[in-house]
Amino acid sequence: MSDSKQKLFSSMNIAILVAALGYFVDVYDLILFNVVRWQSLEDLGLTMEQQAQTGVWLLNLQLIGMLVGGVLWGVLGDLRGRRSVLFGSIILYSLANFLNAGVGATSGPLSFMGGFDAITTYGILRFVAGVGLAGELGAGVTLVAEISSRHGRGIAVTIIGAVGVVGAIAAGVVNEFTGWRMSYAIGGVMGLALLALRFAVFESGLFDAMKSESSNLARGLLPILKSWTLALRLIKVVVVGMPIWFTLAILVGLAPKIASEMGLSPTPKPGHLVALFYSGAIFGDITSGLLSQRLKSRKIPIGLFMFGTTVACAMVLLLGPRSAAWYGAATVVMGFFSAYWIVVITTASELFGTNVRATVTTMTPNLIRASAVPVTILFTAVADPLGAVGAAWLSGGLCFALAALALWRLPEPFGRDLDYYEE
Repeated sequence: MSDSKQKLFSSMNIAILVAALGYFVDVYDLILFNVVRWQSLEDLGLTMEQQAQTGVWLLNLQLIGMLVGGVLWGVLGDLRGRRSVLFGSIILYSLANFLNAGVGATSGPLSFMGGFDAITTYGILRFVAGVGLAGELGAGVTLVAEISSRHGRGIAVTIIGAVGVVGAIAAGVVNEFTGWRMSYAIGGVMGLALLALRFAVFESGLFDAMKSESSNLARGLLPILKSWTLALRLIKVVVVGMPIWFTLAILVGLAPKIASEMGLSPTPKPGHLVALFYSGAIFGDITSGLLSQRLKSRKIPIGLFMFGTTVACAMVLLLGPRSAAWYGAATVVMGFFSAYWIVVITTASELFGTNVRATVTTMTPNLIRASAVPVTILFTAVADPLGAVGAAWLSGGLCFALAALALWRLPEPFGRDLDYYEE
C-alpha cells in the first residue's frame, strides 16, 4: 500500500473510531434520562402521577433542545466544517450532564446546585444537554460517509451505530451500581475525556474542496428552505424514522404507566427495559447495516425492519400483560427491529449534496427524536378516554402508517457518488 493510501486508510479508521466512541457517549447521555427519570424524580419528592407528568415535560424539553441543536450544529457543519461540530457539541452536553448530577443536592461538591429550584434546573439542563447532544451523530456520520467509498460507507456507519448503542446498555448498567447522580457525572466525565481523541481527526476532503471551489455556493439551511423538493425529501426521511422513537418514548419510557394499567406488579423498571431494548438493538443495527450492503439497498431493509417493529410493538401490548418477563422479552424483539436507525441516517447523508449534507444528516436524527414530542402529547391527550394501552395503540398506529407512506415515496440512494451540490 502506498504512503498516500496508507495515510487515507489511517485517517478513515481514526474518524470511524472517534465517531463511534462519540456516539457511545452520546447514546449513554441521551438514554440515561429515560433510565433515571423515575428514580431521580422520586428522590426529588414527586408522587407517581407527578413523576409521569414531569418526566414527559423534561423529555420534551430535551427533545426540543435537540431540535434546536440539530439546526444549529447542522448549519455550523456546512459552514465551518464537520470537525468543528464534533468539538463543540460534546463540550456542551458533557458539562450539562455533569451539572445534572447536582440537581437538588444538599451535600458534596455540587451542593451549590441545591440553591436553585430542582425541577426548573433539571428542565434547563435537559434542554442544554439536548442542544449539545444534537450534533454528535450527524457530524460523525457525515464525516465518515464523505471519506468512505460509495459501496463501503454503509459498513463504516454500521460500526458507528453498533458501538453507539452499547452506550445505552452502559447507561442502564452504570445506574444499577452507582445511582442516578453518579450516572450523570460519569457521562459528563466520559464526554470531556473523549475530547483529546478529536484532535487526531482530519476534515472531510469533500468539504474542503467545496470551500475552495464554490465559495459563493449557498450552504446549510437556506437551500432547503428555498426548495420545496429538498424540504419534502427531508420530511419523508424523518417520518420514516418516527416509529423508532415511538417505541422508546412510549413503550419503554412510559412502561411503568402502561404496565401498571395492564395489572403488572411490580412494573418493569425503565432501566432494565432500556438495557433489554438495546441488547436487541446491537444485533439489529449490525443486521440491518449488513443486509443493506448485501441487498445493495437502503429502502428494502428499512421496510423489513419497520414491519418487524410493528409486530414487536403489538407483542409488547398483547403479551406484556402476562408478566414483566413477557414485557421484557417483547422489548428485546422491539429493540432488534427498531435498529434500522443507522440505515435511515445513512440514507439522509446520501440523499443530499455536500453543501447541505451536514445540516440534513444532523437535523434528521434530532427531528426523529423530536417527533416524540407530538407523539407523547397525543398519547397524553387520549390516555384519559382510551387508557394508556389504548393510547399506545392509537399513537403507534398513526406513526407506522405515516412512516410506511413516506418510505414508499423516497428514492433509493444506495451507492450514490456524494460529490455533488444542491443548487
